[in-house]
Amino acid sequence: MDIYLVEFKGSRKEYFVNPDCLSIKIRGFVIVQAERGEDMGRVTKKIPEEMVELEKKPQNILHLATPDDLNRLVANREKEKDCVKQCEKMIAERNLEMKLVDAEFQFDNNKITFFFTADKRVDFRELVKELATTYKTRIELRQIGVRDEARRIGGFGVCGLPLCCTAFLREFEPISTQLAREQSLSLNPAKISGNCGRLLCCLRYEKDVYEKSLPLFPKVGDKIETDQGEGVVEKINIFK
Repeated sequence: MDIYLVEFKGSRKEYFVNPDCLSIKIRGFVIVQAERGEDMGRVTKKIPEEMVELEKKPQNILHLATPDDLNRLVANREKEKDCVKQCEKMIAERNLEMKLVDAEFQFDNNKITFFFTADKRVDFRELVKELATTYKTRIELRQIGVRDEARRIGGFGVCGLPLCCTAFLREFEPISTQLAREQSLSLNPAKISGNCGRLLCCLRYEKDVYEKSLPLFPKVGDKIETDQGEGVVEKINIFK
């Protein structure tokens, strides 16, 4: 059975199956099973089952989106803007140390998820109660990191391309300054940090190449005998 990767608001992506053999088009919108209801997303790619390692059984694609479904999605996006304003007001009234990033309606309006960042644990129980009373539906407040915040907001990197986290990255991997050192890059934070303020995800892309290549070269500081006499290695460029 073919598996489809479906993208939702904020570059959130999940795998779904097509049990009814629907005629699904890439970039088309579909209605899918969600927790206690239905959600709507855009199909990004079709993947053979044997090529995907899944931790849990994927939910079903229920049907293709209709024009009415698309209109409802647009209406939900407008309502989300109002939700953000109302929630920000409630947060300010309670002096909660949290930054609201976004709000997302489940397609069937059975749940609203509010995404926020915070430097420490926040007691938002009273906030959830007021939101539930105001919107008469299930409320979820989800704390995310600054890298997830950048993914939801989107934008372009220093390379001029869309942020990797919004384009294709599904999981964030640990990044350290050691990767920049191995690549002889400047350790200036302004040059090796992304829009989120964390180290660039792309520092990891060439990690395997450097791990295999660097042992083949002398180390920086080594003395080398050359035709013109003894020299000291100052820098290594594995590509040249």
